[in-house]
Amino acid sequence: MAACGEPGKQRQEEVAAAAVVVVGSCMTDLVSLTARLPKIGETIHGHKFFIGFGGKGANQCVQAARLGAKTSMVCKVGKDSFGNDYIENLKQNGISTEFTYQTKDAATGAASIIVNDEGQNIIVIVAGANLLLNTEDLREAASVISRAKVMVCQLEITPATSLEALTMARNCGVKTLFNPAPAIADLAPQFYALSDVFCCNESEAEILTGLTVSSPEEAGKAALVLLRRGCQVVVITLGAEGCMMVSQTDPVPKHVHTEKVKAVDTTGAGDSFVGALAFYLAYHPHLSLEEMLQRSNRIAAVSVQTAGTQTSYPFKEDLPPTLF
Repeated sequence: MAACGEPGKQRQEEVAAAAVVVVGSCMTDLVSLTARLPKIGETIHGHKFFIGFGGKGANQCVQAARLGAKTSMVCKVGKDSFGNDYIENLKQNGISTEFTYQTKDAATGAASIIVNDEGQNIIVIVAGANLLLNTEDLREAASVISRAKVMVCQLEITPATSLEALTMARNCGVKTLFNPAPAIADLAPQFYALSDVFCCNESEAEILTGLTVSSPEEAGKAALVLLRRGCQVVVITLGAEGCMMVSQTDPVPKHVHTEKVKAVDTTGAGDSFVGALAFYLAYHPHLSLEEMLQRSNRIAAVSVQTAGTQTSYPFKEDLPPTLF
């Protein structure tokens, strides 16, 4: 485990700059828009196809960056055209790529996404190079992780790497925001204990707790189960219903509502929410958790009104000043 010592002079400026560090995934999204989702064995016509940038980690990092956060992405892509394009995309969004690694041993991660006219989606991911991000890479990035205000990670890289990242951050006094997605039923107990904020959606909460989560009340019960496993704060996102929150200091579940909007494409809305929450945790720590979640809800609601994933994420200048 790397110590939280002074970084080298050549990295001092970079380290001081990255308030939000995301350790996670980059995926190339291959998106088809259709009137409805196909049934098993059925071929249907779509009306649009495009290639976009996705992956939960990078999505969250891009949303945080677009809100004004200084960010760094710790990830691994292939030495291929998708990987080259991804690094350029991160740079275009003002994200530090000092610890964006490239490998010849696997292709850049890819996600095949089908979106219907109601904005619902089905997604298949092939993680590829994401699964090769390892603890050695994290040790190289220790200087930037140890100086962050918030470190975010998910489960589209190997759980062992995410756990190492959470451990490094916690040891250095960095606030941890963990998004257990895609969820695994037998998540190691340390993930809960190392999470300052544990944020998942309804289906992930069901997998993690074994409980049905189809209403805010049921989400509140699931949140309490997760809280008892050692998280400081649990947030369960509920899509158009906003989110439920519960914390060690206030263990009564609270429903944080969101405005009703017409969804065009919900792909990546959860990542928009997590990225926004990371921004508020890093830059507006004086706000109450409920206020942070209300603002994150509003930003995610903006994202679902435009097609695409990162392309739908709003910039600070496009949002009401009251959010900042």
